[in-house]
Amino acid sequence: MLVLGIDPGTATTGFGLVEGGYGKERLVRYGVIKTSAVLSMPQRLAQINREYDQLLVDYRPDAVAIEQIFHHKNAKTVITVAQSRGVLLMAAALREIVVAEYTPLQVKQSVTGFGRADKKQVQAMVQKILKLEDIPRPDDAADALAIALCHLHSYRWDDIRKNGGLR
Repeated sequence: MLVLGIDPGTATTGFGLVEGGYGKERLVRYGVIKTSAVLSMPQRLAQINREYDQLLVDYRPDAVAIEQIFHHKNAKTVITVAQSRGVLLMAAALREIVVAEYTPLQVKQSVTGFGRADKKQVQAMVQKILKLEDIPRPDDAADALAIALCHLHSYRWDDIRKNGGLR
């Protein structure tokens, strides 16, 4: 299974492509989609859509895993992230790609085993699970890889439940 993990944002949207299953995860690609603050919001969203859609075309992931919005102190930030998420969700839906949404707590729990892990702990586990020499940078890309890993781990457990347990 190939999963495209997404850490949504307006200035920077992280993405990470991970293939495999639990214990057999393999990095395919990661990076960020950056937009300039000098662009209008519609222009930024259009750029995010173009670059993200190209990832969907080039890699044809089996699923997209995206982080749910959690409470921010700044309401304006929540609104802009929500706009970005809307574009990302729509693009996947138009290509009929399964979308899964995970909270930050679920991602941390899945990757580290501890729902209150800090960013450094999550990044270190992403590095270890994917057998990388260095922690992926920037943080948005590392977060996207963690989200993709969360889906691969969650998908396995869903499959186990459907098929009656471990074998």
